[in-house]
Amino acid sequence: MNSNNFKYSDDNKRYHTYNYYLRHKYGIKIFKVPLNTNFGCPNRDGTKGLGGCTYCSGKLSGDYAGDPLYDIEKQYEDVRKVLLKKWDNAKCIPYFQAGTNTYAPLETQKELFEKALTLKDAVGINISTRADCINEEIADMLYGLSKKTDLEVELGLQTIYDKTAEKINRCHTFYDFLKGYSMLKERGIDICVHIINGLPGESRKMMIKTAQTVGALNPHSLKIHLLYIIKGTKMYEQFLNGEVRPLERDEYVQIVCDQLERIPESIVIERVTGDGVKEDLAAPMWSLKKFCVMNEIDKEMARRNSYQGILVK
Repeated sequence: MNSNNFKYSDDNKRYHTYNYYLRHKYGIKIFKVPLNTNFGCPNRDGTKGLGGCTYCSGKLSGDYAGDPLYDIEKQYEDVRKVLLKKWDNAKCIPYFQAGTNTYAPLETQKELFEKALTLKDAVGINISTRADCINEEIADMLYGLSKKTDLEVELGLQTIYDKTAEKINRCHTFYDFLKGYSMLKERGIDICVHIINGLPGESRKMMIKTAQTVGALNPHSLKIHLLYIIKGTKMYEQFLNGEVRPLERDEYVQIVCDQLERIPESIVIERVTGDGVKEDLAAPMWSLKKFCVMNEIDKEMARRNSYQGILVK
């Protein structure tokens, strides 16, 4: 294997991993604790649309999050106790994962996020939402929160192409995304953007362009997801009808490496793949071997003698 001189690496990784970022920021093991506020989503209740995004599960992309029947204190503590058996000196980041976590009355949001500040061993907060559910009031509230803790707001973009967004029933445009993104960015709030590879009708060139465009926006971090098909979703019906073709593993690996080369090296890469719950997954089944996929990405970057940001002009 060629030597690795990448600036943000202590090991064989040729991209700026989330593990590297957390380890160098805190000096100890940090893990996220996924939570479910049961705030719902405007893309399901008719405010923006019905049925949600076509790939989204009934758990609102919070398949690994806590049970919304319990308050966040219990959700958090149940997961924390399990993970502390593996990392006894670790600290935690409460992660408001499921649904749209700025889709509730402002005071309700504020009360819940403030409560998260008091959770045992919490060192920050991550809040997942939609960019079209950010307004000036919410952005101001989040700015206040960012002054009290390490805050990161995660925005699900998925693609810069509005035609694809219509196909997946995202119910907001790239322009809508940019408006919400800008409100957070101008307040200095750390942002993580989510993109998905393999969306219906998108070419390799389009997926690379989405990553490149997001990189130019200079978010704090990026999550690169694989489109996987979950039983019971609208996309599952499309898959059964032959309307959606999941990517093959080698295709996916090549695309991710192409994307990493075009993303500035300072942007933290929090994820390079995704894996659904085994019992609910319809395709591609190779995605269940997440570490194999990550290893293949490492090997391909080494084969190319490449690294994150090498093609950024």
